[in-house]
Amino acid sequence: MSSPVSSRAYRVFSWTTLVYTLAVVLWGAFVRATGSGAGCGDHWPVCNGEVVPRAPSVQTLIEYTHRVTSGLALVLAVTLCVWGLRAHAKGHPVRKAAVFSLVFMLTEAAVGAGLVLFKMVAGNESIARAWWMAAHLINTFLLVGTMTLTAWWAGGREQLTWRRQGLAGWLVAGSLVGLLVLGVSGAIAALGDTLFPASSLAHGLRQDMSPTSHLLLRLRMVHPMLAVLVGALVVFSAATVAKLRPSPAVKQAAMQLGVLYALQLVAGMVNVLLLAPAWMQLVHLLLADLVWIALVRLSAAGLALGAPRADVMKPELSPT
Repeated sequence: MSSPVSSRAYRVFSWTTLVYTLAVVLWGAFVRATGSGAGCGDHWPVCNGEVVPRAPSVQTLIEYTHRVTSGLALVLAVTLCVWGLRAHAKGHPVRKAAVFSLVFMLTEAAVGAGLVLFKMVAGNESIARAWWMAAHLINTFLLVGTMTLTAWWAGGREQLTWRRQGLAGWLVAGSLVGLLVLGVSGAIAALGDTLFPASSLAHGLRQDMSPTSHLLLRLRMVHPMLAVLVGALVVFSAATVAKLRPSPAVKQAAMQLGVLYALQLVAGMVNVLLLAPAWMQLVHLLLADLVWIALVRLSAAGLALGAPRADVMKPELSPT
């Protein structure tokens, strides 16, 4: 068993690792938005055949910075895993969450390397690149989710279970899948914005509606429609789970989720109106990650073993 001081230090470290990882994810999106993915050529892990590039271009600096910061994120993930295993007894939920955090960090690095080595960067307009972006997004969400659970359980909270959760479990599962699908459509829409920038809102709408447009542009319209539908599901699920599992932690997570999703919808509309500038894409992505974190926290709190259950009927007293 770890001491209270050690437990507190690990909890702080786990949240710090999550925040740093989010920063690396955002910088990766900046690499894509600025077309800097080929800044190091098709070399990996070296950059243009060099460990440290000499006389680098701006694009090379952007891509190289992402690689260096990603390397540090991997070191943090290894530390998070090893420390978590050593500081917590067998059976503690932190152990499994920390291990999966490292696994998804390694697969994140593998997908990033694949994007470079298979030239799925810069001006590549292939549908294969869209599949790579989808895989990248899903892996990123899984990475952020497991890191969130690591930090959550490091605070001494009970582990979650999917058994006998009834409606609450189905709503949470549906919301998680819905956000993954929405995130994939958002990644594809962002790729379309990067590859085929519009000169005006009207031009962008013509691109989306034209039957001769690239498939990435025609798919771009799917994202805002999904955002509304998934948003309705997520907000309804959060409110319902808060009623079925009436604890302060669940209510707080449900409220945060509703507010963040509303901000996310507003950011999406602003992103469209401003023709998806790089900085707005980063704001949009950050809010998407925060919505995902809030949903993971709602899941962990609402489906915890000891969570109060309003959907379990109390035995009625027999009339005398």
